[in-house]
Amino acid sequence: MERVIIFDTTLRDGEQAAGGTLNIQEKLGIARQLEKLSVDVIEAGFPISSPGDFEAVRLIAKEIHTPIICALARAHPDDIDRAWEAVEKAKRPRIHVFLSASDIHLLYQLKKSREEILGMSRDMVVRAKKYTDDIEFSPMDASRTEPEYIYQILEAVIDAGATTVNIPDTVGYAIPDEFGSLIEGIFQNVPNINRAVVSVHCHNDLGLAVANSLESVKRGARQVECTINGIGERAGNASLEEIVMAIRTRKDFFNLTTNVETRQIYKTSRLVSELTGFTVQPNKAIVGANAFSHESGIHQDGVIKMPITYEIMDPRTVGIPASSLVLGKLSGRHAFRERLAELGYSLNEEDFDRAFSAFKELADKKKEITDRDIESLVAEEQRTVSEVYHIDRIQVSCGDRGIPTAAVRLIAPDGQVLADAALGTGPVDAVCKAINRLVGVPNVLTEFTVKSVTEGIDAIGEVLIRIESESITYTGRGADTDIIVASAKAYVNALNRLLAAKKVAG
Repeated sequence: MERVIIFDTTLRDGEQAAGGTLNIQEKLGIARQLEKLSVDVIEAGFPISSPGDFEAVRLIAKEIHTPIICALARAHPDDIDRAWEAVEKAKRPRIHVFLSASDIHLLYQLKKSREEILGMSRDMVVRAKKYTDDIEFSPMDASRTEPEYIYQILEAVIDAGATTVNIPDTVGYAIPDEFGSLIEGIFQNVPNINRAVVSVHCHNDLGLAVANSLESVKRGARQVECTINGIGERAGNASLEEIVMAIRTRKDFFNLTTNVETRQIYKTSRLVSELTGFTVQPNKAIVGANAFSHESGIHQDGVIKMPITYEIMDPRTVGIPASSLVLGKLSGRHAFRERLAELGYSLNEEDFDRAFSAFKELADKKKEITDRDIESLVAEEQRTVSEVYHIDRIQVSCGDRGIPTAAVRLIAPDGQVLADAALGTGPVDAVCKAINRLVGVPNVLTEFTVKSVTEGIDAIGEVLIRIESESITYTGRGADTDIIVASAKAYVNALNRLLAAKKVAG
């Protein structure tokens, strides 16, 4: 079977999602997991956009060896030179050049003619080709561009040295049959198209990103650009897990394959969700909490008798255990380690000891520990690894007749114990004000979300907080059976990210 190249742009287009900013180490952590997932290409970032993005791409290029490491660049000499500086140490570097092609963009944004765009496209591919043989070119907003003009651009950039030509549905405007016809037209009307891989990059503004991508694959495209959990600009990108599992599940229809190690999908999804702060909706295909759940009695009966009656995929193929091992306060280290392994976590001894200690504390509060409890617990422990400030103690007083008061004690980076108290409109407000007084970093809280990780009155509550400082958004998450404590953890997590970013920038 022919292979479809999976081009992951979680670290570039995915990070463009509002509020999804990642620091350098978080980007590297995701890149390492993407390498385990066996994606073919990692678009690591847009190096000229900021010093932090440049450093992240350069670090990933040095540390990640199996996938192609790609850097994005506008059709501008400085962009291309900077992109090469970022990826030159990669074992397999790629420069991805893009330039608007639609008359809408040319008229209102670039103020340039088609002839000028054609010349810039050709010249910048030639410039990039001086650095590496692996060059990708994207005529942005291709789905709203006259097909004949797309054919001209593609022929020119392939002659100039582009080895991959990407057709972006930049604003999610295309309908599957229409987009498929554009791909088919490219194969029929670009004379040198056999010298390049045809790629697609679809956005989800009409909820059609995956459908458009799969239709393109059916019509001959052999690279799909996608993101974990479908995150990205506006309504997001084509979801990697949905693309990969559709091709795998319907081999009879596509007669194609990918290199992706699908058993790493669920773990990768959880990692990206955790670090970006974007929760995965329960009904999300492949990785949502309900993706392999059955409530209907008829469905349950069928699945018990034969899973294939209502499950078209074995959950184990995406890294979700088919069976559930119930853990509680009497469970030992071995059982806990086995359960972590089944869920896809491989922790070193220090991290395991911390996680096991937290598990025992949780088990004293809850009768049964579910898989989602464990995932939340491990994520909470991983959040503490790169802490600047650490919560030592919280005490809250509130009620309908009293004034909400919070006393907070933090451990500073130098080990100093800091303590203060504050009044608030409610217990969470009081806690945040007390923390702010201790940390002393100006910020505005822009989002506060609470959800239950599991069912029951003893459920773990997970809090997501977004704060803004100097027009940049930072996300924090915290989990605990006490929602006030979870809120404090989330707020400190967001502040720690803000402080880490300022340290890098400084």
